[in-house]
Amino acid sequence: MKALLATLLIAATPALVLAQTAAPAKPDAKATIKKRGGKVVPKTAEENIEIDDDPAVKLTPEDLEIAKKVYTGDIPCELGATVHIKPHKREGFFLVSIGIQHFRMHPVESRTGAIRLEDPRAEAMWLQLGNKSMLMSQKMGRRLADECMAPAQAAMAETLKTNPMPSILEPLPPAKAASAAAAPASK
Repeated sequence: MKALLATLLIAATPALVLAQTAAPAKPDAKATIKKRGGKVVPKTAEENIEIDDDPAVKLTPEDLEIAKKVYTGDIPCELGATVHIKPHKREGFFLVSIGIQHFRMHPVESRTGAIRLEDPRAEAMWLQLGNKSMLMSQKMGRRLADECMAPAQAAMAETLKTNPMPSILEPLPPAKAASAAAAPASK
């Protein structure tokens, strides 16, 4: 048994020595250089470049009304993340960032009444509901931040814990069902 173990160790020694030799070092991901517009820009400088205006995006008066309802500032999220939202110099647009990711978003009308901001170039979306918000990457197919709550949303979440909304799948209580049946149908 000892001879077998010694033979295996002797056979494995060259592999261990090769594994310890210096492999060509990969550049640090934070210090990589990216091409942007034909220029070579260090990544640290690229993060400070302001996002360009897109004159093709025209906001309607309805979009501008939606923009007035967007919570701005530092919004804490689950797992210690924070989403930073600040108004852009162009009315109705917002700079949304989390970590080193930055998005230039504008409001998009939603059928559900939720406040929705989108960055079509980066394929990202900020969805703001009454009790929470989330930042999603459609390109990556996942949420970048979830359970984000501005102070007003946190208050709404607490209210919903103690007084939940009725389910739309449950039948109406008898008193409300009778008043709904008695109300004239609108044409």
